[in-house]
This record gives sequence, C-alpha cells and structure tokens, in this order.
Amino acid sequence: MENMKAAIWAIGLWILSGSLYAQSTGSELSKQKQVTDSIRTRTLSPVTVKGARSTIVESLPNLHGTYLMGGKRSEVIRLADIDANVAEKNPRQVFARIPGVFVYDMDGTGNQINIATRGLDPHRSWENNIRQNGIITNSDMYGYPASHYSPPMESMERVEFVRGTASLQYGAQFGGMLNYVTKRADSTRKFGFETINSVGSYGLVSSYNAIGGRVGKWTYYAYYHRRHSDGYRKNSVSNTEAQFGTLHYQATKRLGLTAELGRSTYTYQIPGPLTDALFAQDSRQSTRSRNYFNPDIYIPSLKLEWQLADRTRLLWTTSAVLGERNSVQLDALATVPDTISRVTAQYRARQVDVDNFHSYTTELRLLHHYRLGKVESTLAGGIQLMSTDLHRRQLGVGTTASDFDLSLTSPFKRDLHFRTNNVAVFAENQFRLGQRLTISPGIRIENGKTEMRGTITYYDPLNLPTDISHHFALLGINGQYKLNDAVKVYGGWSQAYRPVVFKDIIPTSVYERIDKNLQDAYGYNAEIGVDAHWQGLHLNITVFDLLYRNRLGTLLLANADGSNYILRTSIGDSRSTGVEALIEGQLLRTEKVLFSGFTSTAFNNARYINGRVSAGTDNRTVTGNQVESAPRWTSRNGLTARYGTASVTLQYSYVAQTFSDVLNTAVASANGAVGPVPAYSLWDVNGTWRMGRQLTVRGSVNNLLNTQYFTKRPTFYPGPGVWSSDGRSAVLTVGVTI
Repeated sequence: MENMKAAIWAIGLWILSGSLYAQSTGSELSKQKQVTDSIRTRTLSPVTVKGARSTIVESLPNLHGTYLMGGKRSEVIRLADIDANVAEKNPRQVFARIPGVFVYDMDGTGNQINIATRGLDPHRSWENNIRQNGIITNSDMYGYPASHYSPPMESMERVEFVRGTASLQYGAQFGGMLNYVTKRADSTRKFGFETINSVGSYGLVSSYNAIGGRVGKWTYYAYYHRRHSDGYRKNSVSNTEAQFGTLHYQATKRLGLTAELGRSTYTYQIPGPLTDALFAQDSRQSTRSRNYFNPDIYIPSLKLEWQLADRTRLLWTTSAVLGERNSVQLDALATVPDTISRVTAQYRARQVDVDNFHSYTTELRLLHHYRLGKVESTLAGGIQLMSTDLHRRQLGVGTTASDFDLSLTSPFKRDLHFRTNNVAVFAENQFRLGQRLTISPGIRIENGKTEMRGTITYYDPLNLPTDISHHFALLGINGQYKLNDAVKVYGGWSQAYRPVVFKDIIPTSVYERIDKNLQDAYGYNAEIGVDAHWQGLHLNITVFDLLYRNRLGTLLLANADGSNYILRTSIGDSRSTGVEALIEGQLLRTEKVLFSGFTSTAFNNARYINGRVSAGTDNRTVTGNQVESAPRWTSRNGLTARYGTASVTLQYSYVAQTFSDVLNTAVASANGAVGPVPAYSLWDVNGTWRMGRQLTVRGSVNNLLNTQYFTKRPTFYPGPGVWSSDGRSAVLTVGVTI
C-alpha cells in the first residue's frame, strides 16, 4: 500500500520534471518565434458589447479538454448568470435548471450539498463522481465515497454536470460527474482582489476574500472563506472555513503546469431528529444540544497539460484526499431524551466516531485526433491508479460534557482499516460520420481489490477479514445527430457499478452477520433526448432508463438451533425510468426590459423489480415498491425580470411524496424513523444588481411562505427521524472587485 502511494506521487513528479526538460530544448526557437509574433502584433481599440442572456444552461462541447462529451446529456451553470443564494449555496436554486435533481437537506445551511438524480441515494452526493477543476474530491471511492469536501459557492465560476452515460471516461458511478470549476485570476493584471460578504437570518455572517493575477509565465489565485450561522433550528450552530490556492506555470505555449491545494472544514452542532408529532408542534425545536459533526479535508494536486502535437494532447493529474471526519453525539431515536441522570447528576456519555481518509490517485489521459480513411476520429483514453486507506474508529465512549470534545473514556469498539488498490484502463473513440452524425463506443476495465482488517470487540475475529475483488469490463456507446445547426438528437447506453462500501459490511451488533459473497452493485444508464436552440428559446428533453442490480439490505435468517440472525446481503434490483425536461427562453422583450422563464421538470418511476428484506420477524417482498427518496415528480420553475444590470427571479419548486424505507411504510412510526415524506412546494425570490464591474449586490428571500417541510428520514447519520428543513430566511450579499 505505502509503495503504491509513493509510486503515484513519484510518477506524477517524474512526468512534470521530464516534460519540462523536453520542452526546454526548444526554448530558443520559441523565443525567436515570440519576437516574430510581437512584430506582427497590432493594438485594437476596445469594443464593449452589452446584452442579457435569456437562456442560461449550456451543454458541454463534444470535445471538452480530454473528455468526449458528444451524445451525453450535460449541463453547465455559470453562477454569474443566475439569481441564487450563493452565500448558503442553496442547491434547489443553484441546480434549479437541471431537471430531476433531488435535494436532501441534512447538514445545516450552506455546509454540504446532498443531491441525486434518477432514483439514486442523495446522501452526501455519493452516487456521483465529485470533482473540483477535474480533481476527484470524494473522500474514499471504495470505502466511503461521500463528499465531505465542501468549498464555498462564492469561489465557483461554473458547475458542470454530466449524466452517467459518460461514466466510462471518469469513473463507474451511476449518478454521473459533478465538476465544480473555481474562479480564475484575471490574467491581464498582476494583482486583483475580490471580497464577497453576506449577512442574513439566524445569525448568518459570511466573508469570502480572494486575490489573483499574472506575473510573466506565472498565474496565481487564492481565497480564504469563513461563515458562521446560528441555524434555523435550536442547537444548530455551524462554523465554516475554507482555503484554496492555485499556481499555474505556462512553461511554453504547449506545456502548462498547475499545483492546487484546497481545504474545507466545518463544525456543525447537530440538533437531533424529531418525531412527526414534535415536528408538527414546532419544527425549529431540538432534541439534542451535545451532538457535533466535523469534517476537515485537504485536496492537493499536481496537473500537467501538454500539447504533444497539433493532434495530440496529454493530461497527467496526481492528487490526494487527506483528512478526517469526526463526530461526537448521543446516537439515539428522537423519543430518547438527552437529560441529566438523577443518579449520576450528569448527562450520558456520548459516542465518538473518527474516520481518517488517505486516498491517492494518478490519472494519465490522452486525446488524439486522427483520420481513418475518410472518417475523422478522436480517441480519448488513459489509465487511472487509485490507492486508498480508510481508517474507521467507531463506538468510542466519550465524555459527558456538552462541547465539541473527542476525548475518550473507553476505547473504540470498532477499529478497522479498509484498503483498496485499483487500476482502471479506459478508452472511447468518437467517429464523425459526415457533418451531422457522431458515434462514440467506449470501454472501461476496472481491476482491484479491497481488504478490510481490524477489530470489532463484539464480533468473532474469524468472521471479520473481508476481501472484495473488483473486476469489471464496462461497455458503452453514445451518439448524436444534428438535424440542423439548432437541433440535435443524442442518446447512449453505458454500464456502471458501485463498489461495496465500508458501511455495507460492518455488522452493527452481535446479531448481525455479513454475507461473505457480497458483490458490487452493477447495471446501466441509458438515455435518448433532443436538445434544441432557437432564437430566445432552449429545449432539452431526455427519456432515461437506469437499472441498478444488487442493492444491499438485510434478511432475517435462522441458525441450526432455531435462533434468528440478520444477514446483510444483496436484497434485489431496482429500475428507474422517466423523463427530464428543461424549457427556458424569452417571454417578453422591450428596449429596456427582458422577461424570461424556465421550467425544469422530471418524472421518475423508480421501483424495485425484485427483492425481499427483513421486516421484524419475517422477510417481505419489496417487488413493485417505490425506491427510497425517489420522488415521482420534481419541478422547479422560474420567472426572471431584467432591467439594465438588475434582475429578479421568482422560483417555484415542487417535490412529490417519497418513502424513507424500502417497505414503503405508509404511516409514520411513533419515533419518526420510518414513514412517508410528504410532498412540498416552495417559493424563493432572488435578485442581483451589478453596478459596473466593481460592485455586485445580491439579495435572497428563501422559502417565502415559510413552509414547514422535510426532505428525508435518514436511516443512519445524522439519526433516524424527521430533520426539519429551513423556513423563511433572508440574505444580503455585497461583492466588490478591485
């Protein structure tokens, strides 16, 4: 393991130094050419173009860096083009124009984004390949692929989202790739400064400060961010910090080197779950005052971009995810009070859990244009090496104190390592068959092994060692046909898989066993759609089909002596089919005023097509049941009025009823742990006023009608029960650029 980690970094450093040496041999010729170019240079008078965009969403181009994106559904959202609450990175506003996005509010305002599409689990967006500037940020792809890294939305220039039919090129995730692209320095200046400051309801105070510029061949950008909020609910204080720095060296016109380091951390006071009765009584109340959650994640990376030849481009990236995830809490149902004991005159001791992440990745990508007979083609391929070690320590007995304290009074009952080494080789070729048709077949081969080792005090050591092999050859094909310059039809089919993760194979009690033959979930994504742009109108409609096999759950089985035990194993398969539709465009335009609107609506029929699970004293079939947290309808609609450089957007959101458990329990339990999640509707108002290049003012009123709602009943963290989402709040943001 250690050797592989060292090799990953060594390979990255070797390619950087070697490429610099190779390029230096032509430096004199390059200087001569620069002199010649400068003689031909002419300075033109500046031209200022003013306008207002009525359509916001773009698709990624067919060739996007070293990725082939033709034939896949993708969306690009530029934050400067939308009216949204960026201070709290409200996901239903940021992702409003991406149809079918299910938003799970769980971790305090602005701390974490939890989203999913097409009937997948939204917990920390872990069904997605999450990236920042193309760098993987998932905490541990094979142990716990949650997204604990949480940078501020003020730092983002745009968000790129591509569905799972492109997964062969970046990973094997069902949910697709979500790439956050940070702002860059103004390369025309040696020094620039930006500050964005926000205040809002419930004690919100946020400050983002960034510097950047270009000096010769060096370009730099860095920010520091802090945010404090008392929270909508009682005992839900959060404090956030984030830092980021990037340094780019343009060695020659063909060779560029980039080093980045990002960090995010926050401490969130967890207010505890509610029962349905408590939620109806007062959705802002709390059942816990001593629970805390604290992730602290670093993302270092080195990137080399090398134009080897006019038709060949290389991208080499070496990165890591390093950090920890800590929690201290009384982990109990909402019906269990956290009170001082009459006997001890103290609170109960809390549970302490600590995860340490050590994930290393190096990826070499090559893009090559070539001609096969009369057919113009582009090949994108590469290799990815990944080495991870998730050290999980759980069920430690903490103190009886009330502050954030990870001290132990008794050692951890679980002390485990989850180590994975994996190699993936991938290739996709885009054939341009004439001016209108492109076909892109692809393959991804995954080969790796995961080993779990350690101790669980209540579990037989002979049953603990668990090895899981990952051997997949995943196939896919995508294509698109341009009917004309304004309309294209696209579609594709691609296999995907999700590895068995840490929580799937850890027995929670002595009565639970793990299936030693557990297999990774696998299946496919398929879609076909039309994307059309007419003057002032954009339409993108997709029909999709997602098959997900080997969903994990529990079965009730019997021992030879007649006693029962719980087996964690594969319980069945699910399938999601539906339609995702975005329509946006102009409604009215005059000389000074522009009215535009959008509707982003998805229908999703996510059902179990077979399976059975434990239901107390027996096993029940779940065939035909609705997949958990998969609403049949999700719709977000907006109307924007623009006057000069000012704009206001009124947004309406609707999410249909979902179920919290695979059994589709229709009546909520007394403790709130299972039951339906009612449908809800929300109104938001956001405005932006750009007073020249230097000053921007944003204002938001979220949940205008103060609707009391919740989005999910989690089965694990932060605790089973009802978790209230935020009621009405207001935020004012002022940004200054110098």
